Amino acid sequence: MTRQKRSAVLLVGFVGGAAVLHFAVPKAFDATVPRILPGAPRAWTYGSGVVELALAAGLAHPRTRAAAARMTAGLFVGVFPANVQMALDWRHRPRPQQVAAWARLPVQVPLVLWARGVARSAEGT
Repeated sequence: MTRQKRSAVLLVGFVGGAAVLHFAVPKAFDATVPRILPGAPRAWTYGSGVVELALAAGLAHPRTRAAAARMTAGLFVGVFPANVQMALDWRHRPRPQQVAAWARLPVQVPLVLWARGVARSAEGT
């Protein structure tokens, strides 16, 4: 398996795994939904899980991989406010949880770059 193919397969697993978690433990995701968004947090949790499932399916197929990877990069940018909300909400939790919440923020950059790299590789095939 080529490096590019392996990267795409790993991204499918990452995005698909995150999607499953939205349905398996929705309460954990509900707490990160920015309060500025209208409606119930659970609806946003399930909705984002559906989007992630669709993206994982798109990433899995070579014909749709480039477009799905670009959309996945957009999703990683789009969930950044939820990660900021989580970091702010967790500022009174035990120190290890605070550190974990703040550490998530810079992780968005390599995730965006990863998805963009998968898109570029898929466009070249």
